[in-house]
Amino acid sequence: MATAAAIEGRKHNSLKGQVSAAEWETRVALAASCRIVHHFGWNNSIRNHFTARVPDEPDKFLMNPRGLTWGEITASDFLKVDFEGNCYTDSPYIPGPAGLSFHGAVLKANPDRNCSIHLHEQDCVVVSALKDGLIFTSQDALVLYGQVGYHAFEGLAEEAEEGPRIAKELGSRVAMLMLNHGTLVATRSIHEGFYFTHRLVEACQNQVKLLSTGREISVVPQEVCEHTYKQFQKRYSGGKLQLGKDDWDAYVRMMDRIDPSFRL
Repeated sequence: MATAAAIEGRKHNSLKGQVSAAEWETRVALAASCRIVHHFGWNNSIRNHFTARVPDEPDKFLMNPRGLTWGEITASDFLKVDFEGNCYTDSPYIPGPAGLSFHGAVLKANPDRNCSIHLHEQDCVVVSALKDGLIFTSQDALVLYGQVGYHAFEGLAEEAEEGPRIAKELGSRVAMLMLNHGTLVATRSIHEGFYFTHRLVEACQNQVKLLSTGREISVVPQEVCEHTYKQFQKRYSGGKLQLGKDDWDAYVRMMDRIDPSFRL
């Protein structure tokens, strides 16, 4: 938790009032999401990226800089960059090259996607290295049925040519297992992105625990997977419920109680 002195120091460097209201709201949501992910232990380093398109500048997006852990990042720390890699935020930190490469490519190729998240959560990395990939063994995981693509490991994902390949292989799906690497989720909103990331991480964690028992696994039959996925689609198709919004709002309230400095 940030100290009162640290919070006071951050206030002097806040970008609030210096960027548009829409951009600031997105920055706060991104910072909250990073803090939540860190709280759950899905990221404990300065690596990986949580990005979002700037609502009133759709050719630019916000991404966390390399050098700050997700547990300390604030709304003002995010860098505003474009699809060519130009940075528009004055910061002592730099954007990570891999983040620029494939997050930019995914958002550029999909104008309807406004958020992308990449993690190296340990169990997700384990599942990404299994030849069978993700198996569906739990109810919550089935919201992702038919929605997980795969991308073969090519190296550090910093090459400009790899980004469009990742975007193409993701296609219309919301999630991807990057083989021998980690996870990628790309969605319409930050709360959707967090929701699908949560479901994917839990599915991988469950799979690793199940495999560790050495017992025969009960995999949900294909027809039941398809039926359950349709049930999830029907639940959120009417517009009364926003996918993942109630979950995300609850976790933001939790972070406000733990450490509200993410809002600076």
